[in-house]
Amino acid sequence: MREHLPILLVVLPMLAAPICSMLPRGRQAWLLATAVSWAVLAIAASLLIRVHAEGTISYALGGWPAPIGIEYRLDGLNALVQVLVAAIAACVLPFSGRSVQDEIDADRQPGFFALLLLLITGLLGIVATGDVFNVFVFLEISSLATYGLIAFGRDRRALLAAYRYLVLGSIGATLYLIGIGLLYALTGTLNMQDLAARLPAVADTRTAQTAITLVMVGLGIKMALFPLHLWLPNAYRFAPSAISAFLPATATKVAIYLMLRFVFDIFGVGFAFGRLELNEVLLALAAAAMLSASLAAMQQRDVKGILAYSSVAQVGYIVLGAALATPIGLTASLLHLFNHALMKGALFMAMGCVMLRVGRTDLDAIRGLGRRMPWTAAAFVVAGLSLIGVPLTAGFISKWYLVLAALEAGWWPLVILILVASLMALIYVWRVVALAYFAPNESQRREEAPLSMLVPLWLLVLANIWFGIDTRLSVAMAESGMRVLMAGPP
Repeated sequence: MREHLPILLVVLPMLAAPICSMLPRGRQAWLLATAVSWAVLAIAASLLIRVHAEGTISYALGGWPAPIGIEYRLDGLNALVQVLVAAIAACVLPFSGRSVQDEIDADRQPGFFALLLLLITGLLGIVATGDVFNVFVFLEISSLATYGLIAFGRDRRALLAAYRYLVLGSIGATLYLIGIGLLYALTGTLNMQDLAARLPAVADTRTAQTAITLVMVGLGIKMALFPLHLWLPNAYRFAPSAISAFLPATATKVAIYLMLRFVFDIFGVGFAFGRLELNEVLLALAAAAMLSASLAAMQQRDVKGILAYSSVAQVGYIVLGAALATPIGLTASLLHLFNHALMKGALFMAMGCVMLRVGRTDLDAIRGLGRRMPWTAAAFVVAGLSLIGVPLTAGFISKWYLVLAALEAGWWPLVILILVASLMALIYVWRVVALAYFAPNESQRREEAPLSMLVPLWLLVLANIWFGIDTRLSVAMAESGMRVLMAGPP
């Protein structure tokens, strides 16, 4: 069984999804999905430990060795991302039981949890596979599940948000598919390692450069990189609370992982950042994302809208570190990928608690929240401090590494950019905190969220504090992933 854990990680939620859809009650589907998420987390954690003890794990599907057959390949980078996806799922699913019961009709709940398990399947498959076409297959599984999950939102605008994401997501997937099709025509392989070995011989052709451009634009849409982020704000804002918490912490992070894998491990830094000068493009887009999305967040009147635009800005932080293409820059990028998942998952969970008790998440609904829902408000404050980058929080650690990377590269303007964007985050987070604790509200009744939602929320909040104080594990994992990327193509 130990040998088959890499495939079991993907197969388990995939097989559980149709079972969920056939269960007669939503609570039964929720219990099954929650149990599966915990089992997936246990498998992902064991694989991460095994990778660090034994090295890279290669699993050949059907007994066909790579590059002929499909290979699942786990190293220090994607094993970490798998644990991140599994850990967020293991927190969101217990949280979702009460919120889904409140937001979605009982007869539709089994279908909701079936789609959520398919989303988890797709994300884990993208991370595990070593085949670029298999990435497309899992990308479509996760995307189709996401479209349906967003449409479950109680607001009719959720349907429009899902449709917009469907259109843009389909464009992104098509561009990616055309790109890998061109690469296959040039190299005759779809295996990532084999593709990386064969690509240098044809890298100077216009076909290869066109293929790389198409792949990068397609992934840019999936990771919501400015200005390809138009699908994201409304998708996060109008989706059910559980999905609003899960997507920002996982979906964009997996797309960013995929971008890093292509740029550093397949294309190679010398070609991608040397001949094509992708680093200059990524630096410009990252800077624009950090400033423009933070400015948009400051103008929102709905807290979920604020957090959605903040997610676009935080993608900019992650891309900024990767575009520097230095060891400390990549470490900062991977650290922020991990830390942002913790902080944004907690922030959206807090808004899920507010949605349960208040019924909406606009700024007027936040008035007096500190007195009505003290534990929820306190969780938002701590996660908000991490988003800003206050010391003793996880967000401070990754931003500190970003500053060090910019200083090492001699890019003083980037240091100023990081500080300005963090001050803008302070402004839009403070708007919420001020209303929660200092604005009057006629209702003085305490109506805190149930423990089934508060416990997963505070697990992520405490993780923000823990990884802001004890950085040994998070930094070690980020450095392990950095070494995989800096090693480049085989």
